[in-house]
Amino acid sequence: MIKAIALDDEPLALEVIMAYCEQIECVDLIHTFTSQEKAIKYLNKFDVDLLFLDIHMPKLNGIDLYKSLKHNVKVVFTTAYSNYAVEGFNVNASDYLLKPFSFDRFFEATEKVNKEIKLEKNEPLNHSNLAIRADYKLYNIAFEDIVLIEALDDYIGIHLQNKTKIVARYTMKNILKKLPELEFQRVHRSYIVALKKVKTIYKDTLEIEAVKIPISATYKDEVVKKLRV
Repeated sequence: MIKAIALDDEPLALEVIMAYCEQIECVDLIHTFTSQEKAIKYLNKFDVDLLFLDIHMPKLNGIDLYKSLKHNVKVVFTTAYSNYAVEGFNVNASDYLLKPFSFDRFFEATEKVNKEIKLEKNEPLNHSNLAIRADYKLYNIAFEDIVLIEALDDYIGIHLQNKTKIVARYTMKNILKKLPELEFQRVHRSYIVALKKVKTIYKDTLEIEAVKIPISATYKDEVVKKLRV
């Protein structure tokens, strides 16, 4: 779990970061600050993995603030001013988000930080479980228990072998990034399936367990190719 804090002089910007972090299971946003002094004091006293940091603030510029920190902490800069981008990366920022940024872009930044931390700790990037937040709980789901994943507007439904369904606020694009590429495949704009559980493919229909779902021509060749491996 990534221990993170956020510093921004705009409370509304902090609310966006808080809302996004609640949807990402690998990030624990433990504090937010509008005061630079309080944030610096906290960072110098406690261990933090990641700092979401606004650049254009009164008093101290965010980049100069980051340079002044005593402890090593990864940073994702957030700003409405694109002219800071080069300078931000010159201080080895993990990422640079230009406001207003989408959840997908924010998720991409946190995934980048997560991979950096795992590589530094020599932890394996691949695992056998999917950790995901839903219904104010953290679920740890074995990949082998997943039958299919269904798109539900701004949410997804994860259908499990025991006939239960977990609904979480995720996009299909982002959940696919968390699944083993050789074990799962998108077969339609609304469906991702566990390849080992596919029974038959006939024309534009795929049968998985006892469920029949549509398969798009866009993905059909890739599905058949993987099933033959």
